[in-house]
This record gives sequence, structure tokens and C-alpha cells, in this order.
Amino acid sequence: MSGEMEFYLVALPAVIVLGLSKGGFTGLSSLAMPMLSLVTSPIRAAAIVLPVLIVQDWVSVWAFRRDFSPRNLVILIPSAMIGVGAGWLLAARVSEDAVRFAVGIISIVFVVYMLTRDRLGRAPVETPGVPGGLLWGSLAGFTSFISHVGAPPFQVYVMPQDLKPRVFAGTATMFFAAVNLIKIPPYFLLGQFSRENLTVSAGLIPVAILSTFAGVWLVRRVAAERFYAIILIITFAIGAKLTYDSVQAIFVA
Repeated sequence: MSGEMEFYLVALPAVIVLGLSKGGFTGLSSLAMPMLSLVTSPIRAAAIVLPVLIVQDWVSVWAFRRDFSPRNLVILIPSAMIGVGAGWLLAARVSEDAVRFAVGIISIVFVVYMLTRDRLGRAPVETPGVPGGLLWGSLAGFTSFISHVGAPPFQVYVMPQDLKPRVFAGTATMFFAAVNLIKIPPYFLLGQFSRENLTVSAGLIPVAILSTFAGVWLVRRVAAERFYAIILIITFAIGAKLTYDSVQAIFVA
């Protein structure tokens, strides 16, 4: 019972974070998976979160159904399938500690990216190319499968194109909605869509929806800079802990 209570004490804030992210605090979702990985296996955590994300995604898909870049999606979605496949092979063949290590490293890299992206300068505006799309789409699929954090590779590829804000948001929405659906069969093959996990997901969905509306309300009232600074510190700290614990388990134990 104590283990179950510990899980929900972490799961509820993690899902609230997901809802706030969908409500306007973009990037906040990077904190959810590292949090859950502290109290359960990373693959189980990702499988529990996935149905929650899919419900949220399709609300967003309806909102952006007319605003997206078809060329980007044609290039990125097939590329992401490669990354999802690589993530599945990793999860199927290595230990939970190795996957936890991957989640920790992805969390740290995400924080570094968020801190440095505005200092790297804007790349020239360019038409989306296939080679770059293959690289960054694959990376987005891989990191999204392992820890539901595919935004940085996606942004590296799409941001230089200088899309209109609504088209950029719509393209991201359509891309990650497709990627989340692509992830269903691999998680099923990993045996993670058990009745227990799906029951947990169903119970967390209302919390996520309410949190999304709360995010819409809060994003207009909270100083974004201070809010994100706190989140980045927490994400880095959890990522460092996951990395340290997994290294200890793999190489020291």
C-alpha cells in the first residue's frame, strides 16, 4: 500500500504538469517522465502517460486542424517511425536501469538545450529538407518514445523555417499526435498496456484535462521566466538523480 501511495503522490503532480504544458506552458511536460521514473520503471511510466497524452493531443488536433505544414509532416512522421523503432529495441533489450539512464540523460540535455537555444542565434530560413528531417525526425521519435520529450529535435528542424506561430503550433500538434499513435504497438508488444496500467491512465485523464484548463488560465497570470526557471532546475535535478542512480546500479552494484 505504501508503494502505491508513493506512486500516486508523484503521479498526480506529474499529470498536472502535463496538463499545464498543454494549457500553454510548453516544454513543461519534460518534467513528467523523470518524476514518474523515480517511483516506477521508465517504460511503465511512459505507457501510463501515453493514453493521457493521446486524449490531450486530439483536443489540440481539432483546434489546429486547419493550421499546419503538410510538407513538414510528410518528412517528419515517417522519420519518427525509425526513432520509435529504435526506442522500442532499446527498451526491449536492455535493463530498466539502462532505460532510466537514458531518461536521465535526455532530461539533462533538454535543460541544456532550453538554456542555450536563444543564445545560438537564428539559422537562415530554409525549406524543410529531407536529410535534416530524417535526422531530427528520428531523434524526436526516439526521445519521445523513451521519455515523451521529442520537442527539442523537432524545434531544431522546424524553427529555422520561420513558420507563422499558429502554423508552427499546429504542425507540432499534428506531429506529436501522430507519433503518440505510432508508439501504441511497441508499448503493447512490451506488455505495458495491462489492465492495471490502463486503469491508472483512465483515472489520471480527468486530472490532466482539468490541469489543461488551469494552464490556459495561469499562463496569462504567472511570470513565465520565473516559472520556467524553477521547472528547469527541478528537471535537471531529477535527471541528475536518475543518471546517478542508474550508473550506480549498472556499474557499481
